[in-house]
Amino acid sequence: MNPLEGVTLEMIVTKLVEVYGWERLGQKIRIKCFIENPSIKSSLTFLRKTPWARQKVEQLYIWRAKTGWDPRDNAK
Repeated sequence: MNPLEGVTLEMIVTKLVEVYGWERLGQKIRIKCFIENPSIKSSLTFLRKTPWARQKVEQLYIWRAKTGWDPRDNAK
């Protein structure tokens, strides 16, 4: 079963931002669209054009979906 079936990139980014916030997400995945003036719209534009970055975001989403969405277990 594909864990991304029926899940849009916008849904993925929105959920990750909801769980981690922009700052923590930028620490977990070091890409400029999460670090400098982040927004859902700018992130989607970048991720749709950049397969390696999109893959990292999708991998984090899949991992969190499998292990649970409580970000406190990863807090520094």
